[in-house]
Amino acid sequence: MYDLEYQKALTDYLEGFVSERRKGRLVEVLAERTNHLTVVLEDVYQSHNFSAVLRSADIFGIQNIHFIENRNKYKISEDVSMGSTQWLTLNRYQKFENNTRECITQLKNKGYRIVATSLNERSVTLDQLKVDKPIALIFGTELTGISEDVQDMADEFVYLPMFGFTESFNISVCAALCMHELSTKIRSQVPNYKLTDAERKEIYLEWLKVSVKKHDLMIKEFDATYFKDKT
Repeated sequence: MYDLEYQKALTDYLEGFVSERRKGRLVEVLAERTNHLTVVLEDVYQSHNFSAVLRSADIFGIQNIHFIENRNKYKISEDVSMGSTQWLTLNRYQKFENNTRECITQLKNKGYRIVATSLNERSVTLDQLKVDKPIALIFGTELTGISEDVQDMADEFVYLPMFGFTESFNISVCAALCMHELSTKIRSQVPNYKLTDAERKEIYLEWLKVSVKKHDLMIKEFDATYFKDKT
């Protein structure tokens, strides 16, 4: 998190190296971004699966993705994600005694309702799920699904009805279907689903960095002048 004065000054500086067309596109996409829905991937180990989830998240305007890495470290396949990672905010949980519980606790403290994808006696379909409060949607591993910790800490459970012989969706397909339906409901039913002004400014600056070649070197030069003038 930047000091607001520094954030504005750096934003103004980097905008000078970005075309009006690119700036317009950043603002256009940013205007539809949301944190009302966030996605959590618990120990997903196949890179093409979570890379596809990231691609879908970007498409549906979901900004924050959370990786729980108890046993498996995430490795992104850029061929599948199609560069979507540079536009998303990725949060990793890998250094805690229990990464799953830490992630869920942090999300609950931020006001998220924990919704796990699992079929049990408490599960409801997506059309039955209320979206008035922020939702953290959790997907488990490809083979065993969500962990016992998620089962214990989840507030609600959802499932996708299936009518064929195959007993489960591929996780990336399941995530895309869930994100599509929930993001559509949120946009139509939740008036304040968009990012706050502070969130937009912070993400816009990060996107400007992505848009400027050798931005690290340019920021070092900017910092040298900016902080010199402050002394």
